[in-house]
Amino acid sequence: MKRSVITCDMEGRVLTMNRGAEEIFGYKKDEIIGKKRVSIFSPGEIVIQNVATWLSTADKMGEFIGKTYFLKKDGSKINAKIRITPLFGNGKDKPQTGYCGETTVIDETVEVPINFLTKIIKGVAITRIPFTSASIFPMLAIASYYAGLGDGLFSTLNLILAVFGVLMLHLSSNVFNDYFDVSDGTDEANNEYFQPGGAAITGGSRAIELGIITLEKTKTVATLLLTTSLIIAGGLFYNIYTTTGSLYNVYGAFLIGLTGLFLGYFYTGRPLRLVARRGLGELAIFLAFGPMLTLGTGYAISVETITLYSPEFYMLLSLGVPFGLLTTNILFINQFPDAESDAQTGKNHLVVTLGKKASRWGYLLILSLAFYSSVYLTSLLDVHQYFSSQFFIIGNSALYLFGLYIFSNLYRNYEKRELVNSNINTIVLQSLFSIFYILSLNLFFI
Repeated sequence: MKRSVITCDMEGRVLTMNRGAEEIFGYKKDEIIGKKRVSIFSPGEIVIQNVATWLSTADKMGEFIGKTYFLKKDGSKINAKIRITPLFGNGKDKPQTGYCGETTVIDETVEVPINFLTKIIKGVAITRIPFTSASIFPMLAIASYYAGLGDGLFSTLNLILAVFGVLMLHLSSNVFNDYFDVSDGTDEANNEYFQPGGAAITGGSRAIELGIITLEKTKTVATLLLTTSLIIAGGLFYNIYTTTGSLYNVYGAFLIGLTGLFLGYFYTGRPLRLVARRGLGELAIFLAFGPMLTLGTGYAISVETITLYSPEFYMLLSLGVPFGLLTTNILFINQFPDAESDAQTGKNHLVVTLGKKASRWGYLLILSLAFYSSVYLTSLLDVHQYFSSQFFIIGNSALYLFGLYIFSNLYRNYEKRELVNSNINTIVLQSLFSIFYILSLNLFFI
């Protein structure tokens, strides 16, 4: 009876496989070891629904034994009994280093029912919905800014339409980026991405690699999301005109929305592929998730006309600077684990251009500029009815210290897997900063 034995690290990267694994799954060792993750052997929905539970059971009980089915290299089904045990490279009194999976082919037919929640999670995985906080939170901060100035200064309906329109546009960009990265071979070359607990942090969603969705369906989903965004935008533009009685804000919102669509699509889309042009990708992210987003939100929700170069115009632009910089740092630190594979496929972003060691200081520079630009706004924001400059300075200082803590981990672990903690915390920092702004721009509860 054939038996496969495969070992992997804590993120599922294959470390060893025996001859039986080659015979059962149809892959050669040099195709898999150090290049693929164990998820390649299972249907994507099974990975999403079951693998975390299997591993948790193995951790608690010392082993997991069960039945499932796998897919061979040619796509044919393998019914199997599996045994998963945790690995401790230096003894069980030391930290866990990975897992060992033993697979025995069986004659009986194995079915693994997929529940409804898994199908929802699959949609979340394909679109990477959690990352949309980077676009939605700054929009809510602008609504809070208007609420802090006085009553009735923005349209709630327009805010809802704008949020859903930007949400669809952001999701569309995420899915298009996956489509282009797979088409260009970037994802295929990358086995260093961070995916702790099965959640994609760097290296794209990996949905196509998992078999959750095909390449062509990815393009279809991206197009549908974009079309939905454009339909919502049409309704929004009509309501802007109805609210203000002028086309001025409509023109502003339209131009910014069109530019955002352009930057999101061509961030990885050819022929521009901005991410590969040594800093243009980072600049595109800063603009799209910073000044353009906050100014565009103002055009969308304000009940008054925002004229070009007016104080309100510059205020909305200025509010976007720290948001744009902190979101750029999310992108920037996510480039570290992917740098080698990105360089191989011509994805010449700043970390590839500068090198990982020098790029550590780039993270600190962007972080410091974000909080400097935020503190600079203190005197400008002090005109609000509900605004405390003391609360604002203390909050910025506390968040900057958190940012320095993240940088210290990046400084030490920029070439190690422990860097993932800084990747996660950079996302957390941007979210906390956004929530802090939403509160500090409208301290109605004090």
